[in-house]
Amino acid sequence: MEPATAKAKPQGRLLVSTQLDAKDELEERLERCVGVVQALTNGLSEREANDALTANVCKGQQQHEEVCLGLFMLVLIEPPQAQRCYRDLTLVNRDGMNGVLVKVNQLLMEKFLKLQDVPRTQLVWLVRELVKSSIMGADGVVMTLLKQVAGGDISTKNLWLAESVLDILLDQKEWVVKNGMLIAMSIYTFLRLIVDHGAPNLLTLRQKEVDYCISMLREKFMECLMVGRDLVRLLQNVARIPEMELLWRDLLHNPQVLSPQFTGVLQLLTARTSRKFLACRLTPDMETKLLFMTSRVRFGQQKRYQDWFQRQYLSTAESQSLRCDLIRYICGVVHPSNEVLSSDILPRWAIIGWLLTTCTVGGSNVAASNAKLALFYDWLFFNPDKDSIMNIEPAILVMHHSMKPHPAITATLLDFMCRIIPHFFPPLESQVRQGVFNSLTFIMEKRVLAHLAPLFDNPKLDRELRSMLRERFPEFCSSPSPPSEAKMEEAVSLEMEHNLLDKEDGCDDSTDAAFSDDEEEVNTRGDDIIGLCSLAIHCAGKKREFRFHPIREAVVEEPADITPWLDQLDDTMKEKVQQLQKTSDTEGQCEVMQDLVDLILEEDFDQEQMPSLASCLAELFKEHFRGDVLPDELSEESLEESVSKPVCLVFRNLVTMQEDNSGFSVLLDMLAEFYQKQPKIGYHLLYYLKASKAANGKMLLYESFAQATALGDLHTCLMMDMKACQEDDIRLLCYLTPSIYSQFPDETLRSGELLNMIVAVIDSTQLQELMCHVMMGNLVMFRKDSVLNILIQSLDWETFEQYSTWQLFLAHSIPLETIIPILQHLKYKEHPEALSCLLLQLRREKPSEEMVKMVLSRPCHPEDQFTTSVLRHWASKHDDTLGEHIKAQLIKNNNQPRKRQSLRSSSSKLAQLTLEQILEHLDNLRLSLSNTKNNFFTQTPILQALQHVQASCDEAHKMRFSDLFSLAEEFEDSQAKPPKSRRKAPASSPRSRKGPAPPTTATEEESNSSSPSEDEDSKPKAPKRKRKGSSAVGSDSD
Repeated sequence: MEPATAKAKPQGRLLVSTQLDAKDELEERLERCVGVVQALTNGLSEREANDALTANVCKGQQQHEEVCLGLFMLVLIEPPQAQRCYRDLTLVNRDGMNGVLVKVNQLLMEKFLKLQDVPRTQLVWLVRELVKSSIMGADGVVMTLLKQVAGGDISTKNLWLAESVLDILLDQKEWVVKNGMLIAMSIYTFLRLIVDHGAPNLLTLRQKEVDYCISMLREKFMECLMVGRDLVRLLQNVARIPEMELLWRDLLHNPQVLSPQFTGVLQLLTARTSRKFLACRLTPDMETKLLFMTSRVRFGQQKRYQDWFQRQYLSTAESQSLRCDLIRYICGVVHPSNEVLSSDILPRWAIIGWLLTTCTVGGSNVAASNAKLALFYDWLFFNPDKDSIMNIEPAILVMHHSMKPHPAITATLLDFMCRIIPHFFPPLESQVRQGVFNSLTFIMEKRVLAHLAPLFDNPKLDRELRSMLRERFPEFCSSPSPPSEAKMEEAVSLEMEHNLLDKEDGCDDSTDAAFSDDEEEVNTRGDDIIGLCSLAIHCAGKKREFRFHPIREAVVEEPADITPWLDQLDDTMKEKVQQLQKTSDTEGQCEVMQDLVDLILEEDFDQEQMPSLASCLAELFKEHFRGDVLPDELSEESLEESVSKPVCLVFRNLVTMQEDNSGFSVLLDMLAEFYQKQPKIGYHLLYYLKASKAANGKMLLYESFAQATALGDLHTCLMMDMKACQEDDIRLLCYLTPSIYSQFPDETLRSGELLNMIVAVIDSTQLQELMCHVMMGNLVMFRKDSVLNILIQSLDWETFEQYSTWQLFLAHSIPLETIIPILQHLKYKEHPEALSCLLLQLRREKPSEEMVKMVLSRPCHPEDQFTTSVLRHWASKHDDTLGEHIKAQLIKNNNQPRKRQSLRSSSSKLAQLTLEQILEHLDNLRLSLSNTKNNFFTQTPILQALQHVQASCDEAHKMRFSDLFSLAEEFEDSQAKPPKSRRKAPASSPRSRKGPAPPTTATEEESNSSSPSEDEDSKPKAPKRKRKGSSAVGSDSD
């Protein structure tokens, strides 16, 4: 039978296929490339074959690609020839193996499950060889291979793959430690896999995984730190393993052992885990299936897809650990667009509800507890400024929508939410409580739920749970006033009808629409709290696209009802509005809209109709204000098309008019009324003025619009519109930024309000684009008179926001001296972002007197190395300049206290500097340079200044800085020895110091510090002053 089958359809050597499968295009292409290589090398020796291949790849790109892919295919299907083929591949390729890496990634992401056994083994072997050769991009291939190691799967093939990848990492450890992202990704992967490998026959593999994780966590903890809060969750699950237990204790109680920069577990818990880590624990196949369900499957028709997924991935006892990965992925990665949210596509909360209710009996307690923790994990340390509403929205919606059909699910989740606060990690109970409180507050602010009282104080919950909720969250349990309550209950009822009851036509029971019927049993009380004492957690970080619509907006809306306002319009206007409502195509709507504008501009138009007309238009055009405004690809055609909506007809008419035209003010009034009904029209006007050719150079028209609105103020109106734009469309915000800053400099440059809006939401790519705009002269975000104030404001912003602000500042050509006074606002523990940016900039600057003064004015602290590091760098690069400036500061601050006080009272508080501070910093610098060959402290200006200070300071300071002053004493002795015989006779006569070559400069410095009037004093007075200064400086009694 086999020969007959083979004759019917030859079986390929790369992928598994059946008689019904079409021939794979990639496999066919690779086989053709093998034929090319074999035709070139048949019958030749190894050297001749290599020469033939080399000559062929030099002919062109196509020949190069054919040879490389042919050798790549031979590596996969001919193990005996693999070593020679790989050697030839490294010799003949001309693109750094880039073409091969692309195909390796393609096989791993798209074809790995279909690979035959030999090619699969050879593909892993090839990855190992790529790593051995340190091929650029091999780390990405290894991370893709890690993604194919499935969680919750202890099949032979999956275990082999896990061990093979681990062996690569262990054998090539020196290469691994150079790739920070690979370290973090591998740690995240194997900490998760250790949980699955607890069976006796897998203990050898588990020990290898434990040893690798311990090694990396101990040696490269800061690289592992980039995982964020989920690193704590994974460590918590393996903390009972003896080696892990020691590391767990260090993490909680002795963090400095892991890294001097690590301050404690709270630092991890406040850092949000990046999407790339959450996604790496789902295989490409799982990820494809989940994304399909959340983007293509209609709500009410999901059961067969869920059943298939259950059979494929969640049918075994050990696979229950995968539920946490799936829930974390759905919460942190699957963030649907506004269009999906407002459609009848299967919502995220329904999938999570299904995952919670289908835990198998064998692993119900552990799996259900871990699943609930995964669902609420981002709640525990939620920060509205850094975290996304999309991460916490599924949990509240699962509880909300389950109250009616599945009250037991809501009860167990609410119970878990209450009890996790004190039990998660008692030392951080207040932070966890604040995180949950922040989550609930943000949920109400974003209108995910209008009110929480119907959920927290629902009669379907038992009395004990309701009492606990009232005790934990009294702020959210108070019922609204009766009218509000009636309205709110109606809204809840509406939501449940639209989301569940209306789906009954598609299934027998609304329950099936939300969850599978596999298991209704849920543990509503007791042993499911997972804490950090029994183990711990926190979060930070941000992806920005979460423009979230409230639940009621997620329902398919009925046609706009404008009846209440139509009756207030005259017949002609009413007829046009009704025509506009009936017209569906954009071109027809534009024509009708132009007719409406013409009616408005007529002299007999009744202005009292304006509010009603604006209400009608706002209702009819509400769809125009949803979704992204900016086209995906920017071109003249796409931009013009995007500003061809009916609502833009008003803008177009406005820009063609002169400001003294009577119709101009009428249209402005029309827009002002529209603005009250639909605030988004403000940034739509800004976009039109920027994107439309017809509005070229008319951006200042927006100022007239702002003054016509009820706000009446350009700054307030502009900030509100840009904030609305920030919340709706970040790409549009970045697109508008250059024009907004250039056209309205007085409103944008005088404070950091707009800047904070921008840096709070942009990503690294958008930051780089803005920096390019700055350097090309298209954008100015700072000016000298306000930059210092803005940077000081930014000190309270989040880390990425601050770094982005400094990057944008450095892209400008503003002298550093302009903002150097900020140094005295910076505390080393509270402002590391600003300090690190200033440190790098000061490193590039030649020290000026003001810079040195500000650097020295920082308070001394044993852990604050900022001043010492800057001074040390300057001492090695600009020692002469630094020496002169330090001498000037020492002399100046050694004046009498009364004089010094008067100087300070007349200057800025930022300029305060004390002599003691300078001496402390100099002493720290001396210690820093003690083991180097730097000669900074042998400079004459420094030593002269130290002599001057030593002569007038008190005994306490002389003792405290004795080592520093000893340098000056050695200098004085060395200066005094040559002229010793000449000084012997006139030592008591001050007049003898007036010779042409005085041995010291003490008299010069004293005379410099004297007032000009003293030069004209009588001769008896001058010697007296000199004698006093001379004896003080020249005395060795100290």
